[in-house]
Amino acid sequence: MTPNSPSASTASGPVKMTSGLIALFAFCCGAIVANLYYAQPIIELIGPDIHLSASTASLVVSLTQIGYAFGLFFLVPLGDLVENRKLMITTALVSIASLAAAALIHQPHAFLLISLLVGFSSVAVQILIPLAAHLAPDESRGRVVGTIMSGLLLGILLSRPLSSFVAGHFGWRTVFGSAAVLMTLVTAVLAFTIPSRQPDHKATYVELIRSLGTLVATMPVLRHRALYQGLMFATFSLFWTAVPVELIRHYGLSQTGVALFALVGAIGATSAPVAGRLADAGHSGRATLIALVVGALSFLPGLVHPAWGVAGLVVTGIVLDFAVQMNMVIGQREIYALHAASRNRLNALYMTSIFIGGAFGSALASMLFERGGWSLIAMVASVFPLVALVHYLSVGRLVARPA
Repeated sequence: MTPNSPSASTASGPVKMTSGLIALFAFCCGAIVANLYYAQPIIELIGPDIHLSASTASLVVSLTQIGYAFGLFFLVPLGDLVENRKLMITTALVSIASLAAAALIHQPHAFLLISLLVGFSSVAVQILIPLAAHLAPDESRGRVVGTIMSGLLLGILLSRPLSSFVAGHFGWRTVFGSAAVLMTLVTAVLAFTIPSRQPDHKATYVELIRSLGTLVATMPVLRHRALYQGLMFATFSLFWTAVPVELIRHYGLSQTGVALFALVGAIGATSAPVAGRLADAGHSGRATLIALVVGALSFLPGLVHPAWGVAGLVVTGIVLDFAVQMNMVIGQREIYALHAASRNRLNALYMTSIFIGGAFGSALASMLFERGGWSLIAMVASVFPLVALVHYLSVGRLVARPA
């Protein structure tokens, strides 16, 4: 088997990435990744009910993302070593249990621990995406990954309005209970439809984890892409953790109103397939520059003229989501081309850096908002993509992707 050949198969032979399988991958990715974001717009409901102070309530979101980062680093690399479908199903079962527990627990410290576990057990999505990259032919890999990422990104973006709507009508605990039911259905779909894949890589788990350092040290494209998207995701999480509080406290929106606002952000997912096609056509550099510039400018409406109000926040949400998703897909297309046999580990490193950035952004939200309101949020959030842009212009664009 050549390094770039797909290794997924069923009893009837090799599996190809048909349009139906791509749609299935996209749906599963969206449903799983949504678990990370259900809590984000309903912190104002969760905190008082489980006796968390306003200053520590955003820890629910941060710990979920930190748990996801741990799962990315310690579980996702196993996709290069053990059979992928079994790994995904086992992880999904843990996710079902943790979501059900979140719906029932009342103690604040226990809820924070469960939040960590919800994130840790939601990494099956990052095993599905490299599997799709293995199955896709080289010439259309960006398009396939971009299409599946659009499902994942829709899961991220739609989870917030769905969570707000359900919590506003049925209570926030119903959100987590419903998520456990949905994950049960997704796990059944994975068990019966996702092709098996036994990697060719032979190593112990310790050797596999040690190899992560080698990949980081020897692949500058990975380092740079991880830095850019980590910074972009810090801004993304800072915005989406703080904006529900701004909308409720200063504009008097209900949970349904917050849901409608978050629904607008789903427009940003349209950049994922576009980014994949640009990468396949060899325009990764230009697309990266556009994404970073747009991300750095996305908070201008609120900074230049605060009287824009909700309209300014809507513009920021759409533009920021578009930039973040475009940069993410371009980065994945680039790192998947580095070394086929290491795709799960490369993806683990890339996504770990992203969610560390996301956890950092979420953790800042409450502190910044209490000290300086939305103006301080906007100023700090603008800095992260600006740093990424400066690094790209001075260093990153000079690094050519190896063949």
